[in-house]
Amino acid sequence: LGIPSPFAIRSQRHAAGIPAMKCFRSAIVLALAGAASAREQASVTPVQKVIELMEGMLAKGKEEKHDEQVQFAAFKQFCDDTTVEKKRAIAEAEEKIEVLKADIESHAAHAARLTKEIAE
Repeated sequence: LGIPSPFAIRSQRHAAGIPAMKCFRSAIVLALAGAASAREQASVTPVQKVIELMEGMLAKGKEEKHDEQVQFAAFKQFCDDTTVEKKRAIAEAEEKIEVLKADIESHAAHAARLTKEIAE
């Protein structure tokens, strides 16, 4: 007559509830998996923390090494430049010493000659 039987209503509800139940179960599984994934990402294991610290130390060490290499290169250049300047200054001073020694001998000979002339 147009009135559905209780069995028909129950089977319609049950048939409509199965996909809804599967969807609900899938949503719960996905939510739990997402929560577990978020927990794994949020909580860093001690080994991961040590690895992160070591990577940070490695990066800092490489940076410090580079800075020291730059500083050493500048210091080496200064030393090389200073060595060249000092060697040149020493060579000039040795030449001047030879000239002055020759001048001293010349003036000593001249003084001896003049002393001899005065004595005569």
